[in-house]
Order: sequence, then C-alpha cells, then structure tokens
Amino acid sequence: MSDDKAVTIIGGGLAGCEAAWKLGKAGIAVRLFEMRPSSMTPAHKTGLLAELVCSNSLKSDSLDNASGVLKAEMEALDSIVMKAARASRVPAGGALAVDRERFGGHITDSLESLEAVKIEREEIKSIPGGVVVVASGPLTSDALAEAISNLTGAGSLAFYDAIAPIVTAESVDMSVAFRASRYGKGGDDYINCPMDRREYEGFITALIEARRTPLREFEDPRYFEGCLPVETMAERGVDTLAHGPLKPVGLTDPRTGLRPHAVVQLRQDDAAGGLYNMVGFQTRLAWPEQERVFRMIPGLERAEFARLGSVHRNSYINSPKLLSADLSLRELPRVFFAGQITGVEGYLESAASGMMAGLGVIRRLQGKAPKLPPRTTVMGALMAYVTDRSIINFQPMNANFGVLEPLSERLRKKDRKERMARRALDEIKRFRDEIETD
Repeated sequence: MSDDKAVTIIGGGLAGCEAAWKLGKAGIAVRLFEMRPSSMTPAHKTGLLAELVCSNSLKSDSLDNASGVLKAEMEALDSIVMKAARASRVPAGGALAVDRERFGGHITDSLESLEAVKIEREEIKSIPGGVVVVASGPLTSDALAEAISNLTGAGSLAFYDAIAPIVTAESVDMSVAFRASRYGKGGDDYINCPMDRREYEGFITALIEARRTPLREFEDPRYFEGCLPVETMAERGVDTLAHGPLKPVGLTDPRTGLRPHAVVQLRQDDAAGGLYNMVGFQTRLAWPEQERVFRMIPGLERAEFARLGSVHRNSYINSPKLLSADLSLRELPRVFFAGQITGVEGYLESAASGMMAGLGVIRRLQGKAPKLPPRTTVMGALMAYVTDRSIINFQPMNANFGVLEPLSERLRKKDRKERMARRALDEIKRFRDEIETD
C-alpha cells in the first residue's frame, strides 16, 4: 500500500503505538506521526515513543484488581505495551512498575522493526484524508485540538493531570526512612518516610499554605479524582492524606517499634534503583515551594529532586455523543479515536483503547462488521462506557470491576472479584479466537 493509502495514526503515545502494532503486524501500511522531539510538550522529556510522563507504575498486577485483569486481557491480545512493561520491569511490590527509558526504547525499537510501519517525526495540525486514528493524547496541541473541535462540532473538554516529583535514592536519609512493602504485598520495594502526628500536621499546614503555580488558562481546572494534586487532597481535611496515599497500612517504624501516624512512600523509578518517585504526590506547587515543603518530610530533609512536579492539560472529547462502538466517529466513520482523548483514564486503559481502535480499523479495511470484546471483560466494558449514548455528563473512567457486567449470583466481595476475573479471561480468549478465525 502506498503512503497515500496508508492508515494515518496521530500520536506516538501508548494508544497510538498499540494501534500501530496491531496494524503493522497485520501487514497494513501505517504512517505513525509523533511531533516529539522537534516539538515538545510541557510534560515530555524525550523523543521516545510511549514516554510515560506521570507515574512509572502501571498499577496492580494482581487478578483481584481490575487493572491486573486488564493487563492479562491485553497480553492475551498480543499487547506491545505489556511486552515492553515485562521487559523493563523494576521492583514495586504488587504493582507493575517500569524503567521509563527501557520501556519507551523497547516500544520504539519494536515499531521501527515493522516493515509496514513508517514513523514520521512531524506535528499534525489538521485531520488528513483516508483512514485516521487520532491518538494525540492528553497533551493534544492547540492546532490539532482546534481541528478536532471543528471536525466534531462539539469541542474538546479538559481536566488536569499533575506529575509527581522524583528524588535520588542516595539523597534519602535511611537512618530515618526504612524499606518495607506497600500494603503488605511483595518484598521491601518501597522506601517509607514515617511521620508522627506533630510532623504530619506541620507538613499539612505548610502544604496548604504553599504558593502554587498560577493556572492562567487553567483558571477552572477539573481534576480526575484518581489523580488529585496532593495539596488539593490536603485541603479536604487535615486527616485526608493520612487516610489516603499516606495511610501507614501494615507498617512499623523501626526506630520506635510503633505504627507511624502517616507514611510518605517512595517507589523505584528506574532499573538501576537510583531514582524514586513520591507516591501520590502529584502537585502544582511552585517549584521552590516543592523543595521547601517536601523537605519537611522526615528522611527527605536533604532530598535531591531529579524532577519536580507540574500540572499539564488533559483534553478529551465527548465520546458517548460522538463515537460508535468501534471508536470511529458516527458522522465520519473513516476517523477513529483512541487513548485518553476518548475519556479512558490511565496508561493501560489508553493502550487498550488503542488496541481496540487498531482492530476496528483492520475489520473496516477487511470489509467486516465491527467486533468488540463483551462487557464481561474490562476492555469491552471500558469501550462500552465511553461509547454509551445514554451518558449525559461524561467523565473519564479507569479500569474497575464496577463497569463490568454484573454476575447473576450474589457472592462475597473476594469471591465476586475472583469469579469476574476468571470470566473476563475466558471471554477475552474466546474473543481472540473468534477474530483470528473470522
């Protein structure tokens, strides 16, 4: 297929890469456009495809969690993101966390090795002709956002994600901090900075009073509940953080033999173990204030910050109003959308929607009717959610058991999750077999 007949994919993030992988492996010509590194975003640092800009964690790897079930589903469907994640994994207890550069490098190399995929380092400012997958992500450029708004006639919505700081491991005072597992799962993968009540309350006061970066065009931010800035959580009540990301579940301070009032946890961010990110500390505090306030945390008094936190825009369309079940525009079926711009929230959720858009394009080009996983799977339930016409006030959604089709029988919570996970994996394998033989 010549370039003028190739499928155009806009965006080399997780969703765009999954779509390109599906199409390229099927022998369908693809032009994958990624504007980095010639045109960078406020959050990205490299030109690697699928660069992770927020946390390096892909969440739980356990099947008692919907995120873990989603991972298993994606692996059953030959996900390039999951291949890269397994190849670049770093210790993180029960979570799947990755070395960012190895992860992005694995995906970049894999796509470059596909003969059918041509990677173009160029910013796309309008929707081209032919079959197109728009996977421009939460940091869609202003020009492309305007083109999408003009195309859909509905405009783009927006909320805001915040990035957590990263500290060097050698700068953490391990005479105060200690290693232990998070929530009692896995090995001693997390560095824990314990706080007594006095230290905690002083920290909360400073956090709330600290100067923040002016929002300017972000005067009316709408944060996703799963990624609230730490200072926003603190404003909800003095004990909000102590009962949330700073909850000292199953932890004992070796210095006192007692459970701390609160614990700030640091998770390994690179394969060498030299960098650790502050779990749950996404923030929009001004950078000098971050250094001042976060050094109040016991063990981080001399912390060296390899990266400070920041806020970035996250744009998404009103998918239930605009998209068909296969993620194509109802009014212009040659154009598909994938990733966070569709309103799925999270790394794996975005990648999964890229897989579904890629499969949708393949079936379209083969002249076959759309085929999607059932709502008994996490992937199918998420795609059904973002394309459900009955939704009026659409908000982003991440993987959770609540979106899956419920079981007919009433079970205890643990048994219910186990049954739903087993059902989902059975159904995704059945779906895989059906599309391979159809």
